[in-house]
Amino acid sequence: MGSEPAETAPIGPLGLRVGQKARRVQTVTTEHVELYAQITGDRNPLHFDPDFAARTRFGRLVAQGGITAGMLNALVAMDMPGPGTVFMSQSLRYLAPVYIGDTLTAEIEILSLKPDKPVCQLKAVITNQNGVTVLEGECWTYTLRPT
Repeated sequence: MGSEPAETAPIGPLGLRVGQKARRVQTVTTEHVELYAQITGDRNPLHFDPDFAARTRFGRLVAQGGITAGMLNALVAMDMPGPGTVFMSQSLRYLAPVYIGDTLTAEIEILSLKPDKPVCQLKAVITNQNGVTVLEGECWTYTLRPT
């Protein structure tokens, strides 16, 4: 008979635990692609010209990578570690295209915590509705709290 591993104790000022996870789900729409282009100026024909995109290895329109990576911003700022959190660094690998209509699941997991600072090291993975990993990476965050 096996036993469950003991849950790790919270570490540092954020009260989080190594191994803790958070997740968000979002379906990418043409409106997201247009809004992202308005904000960034990214009007690459891969995102807007169906004929152009059809003649590439993608075969059809794809969403800007920033839409996919942006899911991580929402996760860290709204879910875990939570409000006041900003990225100190990100190392991201885009592994597969994201098509308009894809439903993405973004998940972060705490890899390490600083015992004396509100700093987290996170693993990030984003998959599509077919379970294909479209993005993976590692991030460091810092959480600012009002005094």
